[in-house]
Amino acid sequence: MNDLDVLTSVAGAVLGPGPHAVVDLLDVVPGVQVDAVRATDDLLPRLAHEESLANILMLAHASLRPGGVLVAAVPELDRLGALRPTAPPPKVNGDRVTVQLWDWAPDGLSYGLEVVTLLRGTSGWEISGTASTRHRVLPAAEMEAALNAAGFMSVQRLSPHESGYRVPVWVAVR
Repeated sequence: MNDLDVLTSVAGAVLGPGPHAVVDLLDVVPGVQVDAVRATDDLLPRLAHEESLANILMLAHASLRPGGVLVAAVPELDRLGALRPTAPPPKVNGDRVTVQLWDWAPDGLSYGLEVVTLLRGTSGWEISGTASTRHRVLPAAEMEAALNAAGFMSVQRLSPHESGYRVPVWVAVR
C-alpha cells in the first residue's frame, strides 16, 4: 500500500462507509467541498518554512464539508535538531535508490533537504534526478495549535503503530 492509500484509509476509517471525495492538499480548489484532504510527510514542514502553514490549513478547512477530515502525516524531528543527523537510511527499490541529505540550521529548527535518485545503468549508478527544499521542524504542540487555529475540531495525533504510516498522522475534523 502506498503513502496516499494509507492516508486515504485513515480518512475512510474516520468518515465511515461510502464513497468519499478525497483530494491532496495541493489540489484543493477554493469553493469546491470534499470529504477529505490529505497531506504526505514533507508538505506541511515545507509550507511551514515558507510561512504558508496557517493559510493552507485554513484553505483545507474551508474546502471540507461539515464533518470532513484533514489527514496529514508530519514527521516529528524536534528531538533530532540537537543531533543534526545528515541522512536517514536510503530507500532501495530494485534498481532505484533514493537518498536524502539533511543540512540543519545551527538552531536545529529547520533543515535543507536534498533528495537524490540513483538508477543502476549499464555502466554503473547514474543520477536520475535531484530535488531540493527547506523544511521547518514542526513539534507536536505546534502542529496541534496550528490545526486548532485553522478552526479544526477533534484534533488527534496517531502514532505510526495506530495509523500504519511511517510517521505520526494528524487527523482533524471540520
